[in-house]
Amino acid sequence: MRQFFPVLLLLSYSWLYAQEEVVQSVYFETNKFNLDEKQGTAVVDFIKNTDSTRIESIEIFGYTDDVGKDAYNFKLSTNRANTIKEKLMQSGIKNKIIVTIEGKGRILIDDDIVENLPERRSKNRRVDLVLNLKPLPKIELPGFYTSIQNKHMIGDHIYLENLLFERGSSKLTFQAKTQLDKIAKLLLKYRKLEFEIQGHVCCTPPYQKEAIDRETRKRNLSSNRAESVFKYLVFKKIDKKRMTYKGYGNSVPLGKGSEYDRRVELVITKI
Repeated sequence: MRQFFPVLLLLSYSWLYAQEEVVQSVYFETNKFNLDEKQGTAVVDFIKNTDSTRIESIEIFGYTDDVGKDAYNFKLSTNRANTIKEKLMQSGIKNKIIVTIEGKGRILIDDDIVENLPERRSKNRRVDLVLNLKPLPKIELPGFYTSIQNKHMIGDHIYLENLLFERGSSKLTFQAKTQLDKIAKLLLKYRKLEFEIQGHVCCTPPYQKEAIDRETRKRNLSSNRAESVFKYLVFKKIDKKRMTYKGYGNSVPLGKGSEYDRRVELVITKI
């Protein structure tokens, strides 16, 4: 049986009204829909490690690879989804919170894709377990803002609301770029402001202060995220001399929970 591991974790880095969707995947062998003990434990732990007060609903979607007939694949994907549902219910998850259990059948692969075809198909034999989480509560702290103001003090923090990254990634998403476009316009307006771009991560082991960037395969994720913001602001015509960037790993938690620590922020250094 293939190892259970997360394929995608999309989290909102807004610290105020973040809408959050967490997606974790279970992979199956060809034509199989049963779980081994290790997979079952991992499914339950995934739910238990999430703040239960924030889970609004759960969706379960089953898939297969592109081999075989549609009717067979639809049934197989449905069985896979139901397997995960039954495991959740056995662990005490109430049925009413599971709003969707759906087998979606096969995932087609483009005809021109031939490289690593077996691996691509193996990633399609899966169930996606989706947790829809309630927004984070509002936190108000002096000196913390979600946008550039007309007056600032040195040391003020500006959180980049809606700045989203995939788990383990430092690549800017469309939503992140949209947010940075707004920030860039304000920075062009208030040209005297200088600032440090600070990257942060959460959820690393106690003995590791930094997370691994899956693109570079090096333990420099917070620094790379900060650099991505720096480069994008340069692209938007913000003078390099006004900016520095630095990764702080998990060394500067807000003390409000891990959801608030997956963030990039600007800290005013000169006004």
